[in-house]
Amino acid sequence: MINRPPLRKRSKKSLLELKPFLDAINREVEKEDYIPRDPVQFMHAFTEKKDIEIAGFLAATMAWGRRDIVIAKTDNLLKRMQYKPFEFVINYTQTDFKLLASFKHRTIKPIDLHGIILALQNIYQNFSDFEEFWSTCYHSAQKQNRHFLAVFHDEFFSRSSDLAARTRKHISTPEKGSTCKRLYMFLRWAIRKNSPVDPGIWTFMKPAELLVPFDVHVARQARKYGLITRRTNDLKTVIQLTESLRIMNPTDPAIYDYALFGIGALGYELPKKFILNKV
Repeated sequence: MINRPPLRKRSKKSLLELKPFLDAINREVEKEDYIPRDPVQFMHAFTEKKDIEIAGFLAATMAWGRRDIVIAKTDNLLKRMQYKPFEFVINYTQTDFKLLASFKHRTIKPIDLHGIILALQNIYQNFSDFEEFWSTCYHSAQKQNRHFLAVFHDEFFSRSSDLAARTRKHISTPEKGSTCKRLYMFLRWAIRKNSPVDPGIWTFMKPAELLVPFDVHVARQARKYGLITRRTNDLKTVIQLTESLRIMNPTDPAIYDYALFGIGALGYELPKKFILNKV
């Protein structure tokens, strides 16, 4: 086993010195021309709230691997729904399964989509919209002293009338050690306000409460620049990262997802003086 040195952590003063550089990258990345290159585009493809939230949730669920492939697969799925996601979900029956039968993305198979769509159908039959369901999970979690994404996971799948056990793995829960990257990406899209990219259609929680969507690009840059000291990729590490980012922007820490992604995947750079760790 390799003994690696402890990761160094930025001080509050040093974080505030870093802030203008991350803000500058945010301004370059978080622009409208980002939308066509990202799965968030599917939330912008609709005008009705129920279509927007279903399309965003399905796009986030598909968000494994290269963005161009994720976009192609989400587009393919929505075409099977004739680009009417709410109408498809609310009217879905067993006979419509044939429309999904040849779909595959990574480990997501038609049987998984079947179970997820039935859960969504039940939610729309019993709640005014998807946001109300999320809000119910959010407040229930506070009473249970659990993470609201864990409650969402349990409540969501409890509403599917025909669920394969394997389908549960396609929506993460922090109680299994997940960073819940895709769920927090969807929530960033749905919650953040005044963004040229994120639609911000929901209000059940504040942007200040969002955690950063945490993937390999974000993880590497966060360690390199001393934003986290933990080497394990789990929710505790995501919380530690978000706490660092809140020092720079208390009301909207998830905005720095754009800068960290830009540094990790789009070729943006920070001055070398800010590097604290070799990763």
